[in-house]
Amino acid sequence: MAKGHRSQIKRERNQNKDTRPKAHLRYARVSASKAKIVLDTIKGKNANEALAILAYTPRKAARIIEKLLKSAIANAENNHELDREKLFIEEAYANQGPKMKRIRPRSHGRAYRIDKQTSHISIVLNER
Repeated sequence: MAKGHRSQIKRERNQNKDTRPKAHLRYARVSASKAKIVLDTIKGKNANEALAILAYTPRKAARIIEKLLKSAIANAENNHELDREKLFIEEAYANQGPKMKRIRPRSHGRAYRIDKQTSHISIVLNER
């Protein structure tokens, strides 16, 4: 059973909220495994350094993650009043999203299914 009244439970849950600046992108049209390759290159790096790396990474996921990182930096500056120069990427992960199922016609009246992957990408920043 629950401990205490519903309002007490909510109060405790709200006190434990994560206050680090972050940005999430849901239903990105790139597979999680391809996004993870790019995220691993910037994990733990300074925010400005990570933007420079992403600008010269020749992958589709890099364009998506670059835009997401800029959003996370803007959240840190505007919502948390943090200094842009001190920010670094503390967490960066991509989880699998739902698959879009498409059908490709084949010979002899058959149909092959094509799964178009999506992913949910998250970036969490912190200050050094």
